[in-house]
Amino acid sequence: MGGPGAGAAVTRPFWVWETEAQRGRGGCWGLLACRLSRPRGSGLLSCSSSVTSAKAAVNGVHLHYLRTGGGEHAVLLLPGMLGSGETDFGPQIENLNKKLFTVVAWDPRGYGHSRPPDRDFPVDFFERDAKDAIDLMKTLKFKKVSLLGWSDGGITALIAAARYPSYVSKMVIWGANAYVTEQDTEIYQGIRDVSKWSEKTRKPLEALYGFDYFARTCEKWVDGIEQFKHLPDGSICRDLLPLVQCPTLIVHGEKDPLVPRFHADFLHRHVRGSRLHLMPEGKHNLHLRFADEFNRLAEGFLQ
Repeated sequence: MGGPGAGAAVTRPFWVWETEAQRGRGGCWGLLACRLSRPRGSGLLSCSSSVTSAKAAVNGVHLHYLRTGGGEHAVLLLPGMLGSGETDFGPQIENLNKKLFTVVAWDPRGYGHSRPPDRDFPVDFFERDAKDAIDLMKTLKFKKVSLLGWSDGGITALIAAARYPSYVSKMVIWGANAYVTEQDTEIYQGIRDVSKWSEKTRKPLEALYGFDYFARTCEKWVDGIEQFKHLPDGSICRDLLPLVQCPTLIVHGEKDPLVPRFHADFLHRHVRGSRLHLMPEGKHNLHLRFADEFNRLAEGFLQ
């Protein structure tokens, strides 16, 4: 890859996404399989439209991102735990309207191709991700941005919208929560040991990260997210929700096994003027399982 700030395009996988959710959260869901392809001379992702892959120097790290489309409306896709742009958002990168939007999908520090550094989880890791995400878009010279955040990326989006209200135009979030309950920690413990995950979900992430890094980082994530349970009201970002000013769409899959419905209801009550859209058959990976429906919903809201 190119050096800091370089627009060095490299070859990346095709995306193949699951039709039924496997175990995992955020990035643990999005990647089913990939195959390498090397288009001659293009230096671009091999898919139905041009997708460039590059790194930018931001806050002392080199953040990897994918970029596609030429629309005036900039949209940043924020992935979930262990996720990256290419693993979590294949149908969005490929199919969101390229004339209306310029779509950027980033890899948070320590995830995907934004390594080094290794991923760690200090108590402010969501705040750090929010600052990195906004500063990346500013480095790329976008004047304003809308956010599409899944799972952990939804939490990051909420914090970014609260902290940088003049920079965030609109926001769509799903699979996110503003606080941690005892019920949540039981769910998190259920994904702690990656050796117990389905092979379909585990193997591609092993290929991306190597087993040791993958397993170690998942364990560290569980410990990191459980830190919030010991804070007042289990808060991750409860106190920031009233500061969100942008139009916000909260999408929730009624069959999400990882994020109970009460989290979406709480966000809807406390993010002023927000809309809540329920998908009766949706699970945690609703934007992959029902990609066409989700993309239409997001595009309609963002316009």
